[in-house]
Amino acid sequence: MSRSMWFAAALVAVAVALVHLVSAGGYGLFANELYFIICGRHPAIGYVDQPPLVPLLAAATQLGGTNAWLLRLPAVLAAVALVPTTVAFAQLLGGSTRAAWLAAVAAAASALITAMTAALSTSTFEPLAFTAVAYFIARGVLLAESRAFWWAGLIAGVALEAKYGIVFWLLGIALGLVLFGDRSVWRSRDFWIGAAIAILLVLPNAAWQLVHGLPFLELVRNDNAGNLTGGPLRFLLDQLFLINILLAPLWIAGIVAPFASKRMAPARFLSVAFVVTAILVVATHGKDYYLAGAYPTMFAVGATACTRLWRWFVALWAVLAAANGALAVPFVLPLVPPARLAEMLDRMNFRPPPMEKACVGAPLGCIFSLEFGWEEVAQRTADAYAALPPADRGKAAILASNYAEAAAIDIYGKALPPALSGNNQYYFWGPRGYDGSVVVAVGFEPSALASLCGSVAIAARYGTSPYAMPYERNRPIVICRNMRPSLAARWSEFKHYGIEYWPQAAER
Repeated sequence: MSRSMWFAAALVAVAVALVHLVSAGGYGLFANELYFIICGRHPAIGYVDQPPLVPLLAAATQLGGTNAWLLRLPAVLAAVALVPTTVAFAQLLGGSTRAAWLAAVAAAASALITAMTAALSTSTFEPLAFTAVAYFIARGVLLAESRAFWWAGLIAGVALEAKYGIVFWLLGIALGLVLFGDRSVWRSRDFWIGAAIAILLVLPNAAWQLVHGLPFLELVRNDNAGNLTGGPLRFLLDQLFLINILLAPLWIAGIVAPFASKRMAPARFLSVAFVVTAILVVATHGKDYYLAGAYPTMFAVGATACTRLWRWFVALWAVLAAANGALAVPFVLPLVPPARLAEMLDRMNFRPPPMEKACVGAPLGCIFSLEFGWEEVAQRTADAYAALPPADRGKAAILASNYAEAAAIDIYGKALPPALSGNNQYYFWGPRGYDGSVVVAVGFEPSALASLCGSVAIAARYGTSPYAMPYERNRPIVICRNMRPSLAARWSEFKHYGIEYWPQAAER
């Protein structure tokens, strides 16, 4: 990479680092972050709803105690690394310094991609992983660097240990290579070595899923039923605004230019990969952000296609795109006080629609609203538990209606026994020997438990934060006594994968 291209990448990457580092400790921990920490404290090669990498990483960052900044540091690093990776990709495809600036700004100014690195999640590393895999495959194809396929396989395998979403991208790249790639790639020993590396890395987790009956597929079916992803036209319109409307010409150029310009023809397989991935996301009713990882590759291709535009035009375009991205920052990174953010959202003429039914009515949007109220859940549960007679406390189970409540109790309820839940991985951990004679049920309506228990009584309520999710506000903590048959015998009735709360836990 030339000095001027490195300068573009470094300057933008530093700006990304500063913004992310300043905001990394904002608000509270995201619901899934709490859950990842607890999963990681139960090391395994697989979990119901995700591969093991993110949970293990989350738990490792919290060895010294709960710290939001350390927990999100890997996400910050992923956001920063995406910028030089996208710039290097543009250079590989023949882009100039102008392309470097466009690629760098695009990688940093996409609101949806920024949102994916606001907290540690299984999606956090997708933009970087998708781009790096495509980059090394392109090196192998365009420069005949056969060992580049090894790196692509290694990164793909690691990415599969974080989230399975890259499978769509790999299928898209494979089809692109079949249609427009050099046929010698398929005869390359190193290409198949790279594929074998990826398969070997994901094999333990795949075996775990198979042995346990593929619970992830059941979860996906439940999750997708609650997605609000519309048809192809609605999906496209959402993408235009969620990514950054001023970047739309760039990624559209990335799709079209390889078929309109002989100079860009070697990148056709990448354009096909993007289109195929988009089709698969829409066809499977995936969420809007499932395609986000593929955009930086199109930014690199589009920037290369635009590399001969006038210098002043590229500069103006980059500045305007960066400014538009900056305007979106308070909505995707926790930089402003929640009251101010709520006010800003209320005043917006166009408020981004929720991506799933569970997010309807979220006062700060789905991500930020899921960062409020968790310490109160633990405190109110602790109060209800402490109010039990001493003889009851020794046999009382704490049963939460969803994994976020259970994880919050486990992390913030220091004096409490481990929480139980039928949601996702908690279901696999079972009732842990509790018989159900006394149950502190968190988030369950008394009417939902009346037929299961000898007696039910509300002991406390939680959910006073005005910024928390609607289904986590003003929720009861119920004392259930004499569950018949036992909790162990009823355990399968509490099983629920994917949805946010036990179907019978709330009356809406």
